[in-house]
Amino acid sequence: MSTLKRKTPEELRSYRWFGAPVFRSLGHRARMAQQGYAREDYMGKPVIAIINTWSEINPCHTHFKDRAEWVKRGILQAGGFPIELPAMSLGEPYVRPAAMLYRNMLAMETEELLRSHPIDGAVLMGGCDKTTPGLILGAISMNIPAIYVPAGPSLRGDNKGKTLGSGTDLFTSWYKYKAGEFSELQLEEVENGISRSAGTCMTMGTASTMMSVADTLGFSLTGASSIVAPDSRHAIMAERTGRRIVDMVWEDLKPSDFLTASSFDNAITTALALGGSTNAVVHIIAMARRAGIPLSVDRFDQLSSEVPHLANIRPAGKYLMEDFYYAGGLRAMLKRLGSLIDTSQLTVSGKTLGENIADAEVYNDDVILPLDQPLGELGSLVILRGNLAPKSAVLKIHAADKALREHIGSAVVFENVEELQRLIDSPELQVDKDSVLVLKNAGPLGAPGFPEWGQIPIPKKLLEKGVKDMVRISDSRMSGTSFGTCILHVAPESFIGGPLALVRNGDLIELSVSKREVNLLISEQEMAQRQADWVAPKPYYPRGYGRMFAEHVTQADEGCDFDYLETIPGKDGLIPEPPIQ
Repeated sequence: MSTLKRKTPEELRSYRWFGAPVFRSLGHRARMAQQGYAREDYMGKPVIAIINTWSEINPCHTHFKDRAEWVKRGILQAGGFPIELPAMSLGEPYVRPAAMLYRNMLAMETEELLRSHPIDGAVLMGGCDKTTPGLILGAISMNIPAIYVPAGPSLRGDNKGKTLGSGTDLFTSWYKYKAGEFSELQLEEVENGISRSAGTCMTMGTASTMMSVADTLGFSLTGASSIVAPDSRHAIMAERTGRRIVDMVWEDLKPSDFLTASSFDNAITTALALGGSTNAVVHIIAMARRAGIPLSVDRFDQLSSEVPHLANIRPAGKYLMEDFYYAGGLRAMLKRLGSLIDTSQLTVSGKTLGENIADAEVYNDDVILPLDQPLGELGSLVILRGNLAPKSAVLKIHAADKALREHIGSAVVFENVEELQRLIDSPELQVDKDSVLVLKNAGPLGAPGFPEWGQIPIPKKLLEKGVKDMVRISDSRMSGTSFGTCILHVAPESFIGGPLALVRNGDLIELSVSKREVNLLISEQEMAQRQADWVAPKPYYPRGYGRMFAEHVTQADEGCDFDYLETIPGKDGLIPEPPIQ
């Protein structure tokens, strides 16, 4: 258990608002009375913010109205005082141009909601792709006791007795429809059966990956991320979380007390063993840097050569998150990883990760594979460099065609997504199965917002010939539910003059996974001439949040955080508390 010194009621942060011997405290207490609360309801008790990202346009979080009530019940049972604070929801399917554009906005909102109110501790409710990193980024920077409630995956999809996985089987069905193998009615049957309950994508997409990452980092009750959203055990977890945050406040157990370089190694190892989303690279780097840990993309490649891919989950495997939960879930997988996980790391429970998984078991070896029988022979992702990606690019190996890992092909270039949409299915498009599809201006600044356009569609005329995969390159991201030989996160991006901006139709491009390289096969002199001729495009946003994003967002290899929000090691990045007035 944690050995941190317990606070007294007078040391609570909320006491500055409610108990200080100043006139403003009288006004604060009067406003609490206006809402029907007597002094004994909140005075001298931990005031807990429930940062709830529920909304009516986020299907992943439709159960959060109910779950917040279970969290409140736990808080009240433990002697705390709950306050629900809504935060922007970022429903991945709907937000345009990209939910990623607003991850940092949610992080700022979370931090400032906690800073500006009389809050002693926080329960963070998220799950849909960008909500988890957004909430945790804000909580790390605020650095008061905080615990995370993952939304949990939804139930398995179903259509005529066939199990479906959200995202993954939508892509597959769409390709079949375009190739003439599916009718409109068959497509409708899939769309009606693929997402059958509240909760996140039940494939190993970004949501499942990041909920598991947050869990391994120590931010949730260990194993909470695996519980299926509609399962009654999810409500029990929410109530226990509410009880635990009250004790965390008395113990003053903050993110800075359990986040270390080793805990971030654990997070990377988890993402790799799960065969998780490539988006985890961007988010984990951002979270580490908020914690003052200078994590780089190279650490992912180093660990990838050591960590086996154990979770047999779509899109790389055959099962879904519901199966993973019944097979023992994250706790069982972490236990199976053995010495690859640093079990000495502290968690929000006040216990170490090792203590929390000591009794875990794997109940299905076909879902959580044995260490000596991993899914594939390589780490689940690789970091590429080369003259086309000097800072880095990412490739998810087990979602790609093995035959394309060493490949040279002629570039078919799309200057932007509008051109891609206009030309990709044109019968006149000069493309064959060996071509390399290249999408420019789809990165953090170029899109803008770093959208999930990286799974460039296979041209219709090739789909009709049975082509299922091609080498595709972009400075964009792709959904964790996606698949294919898609080289992503090329940095620096084309919009700021990265080498991707210089690729022309017909150029030869070489991918070599064995060498960890992706190269444009032109001379250095030609590259230099093209760079000299390149003209910078105009920025998209003249004002507002978009302008702030454009002026301060870092590149993919640096986490796409705002430069002024990172914590610089050796400098005190904490903001002082407001004065007692």
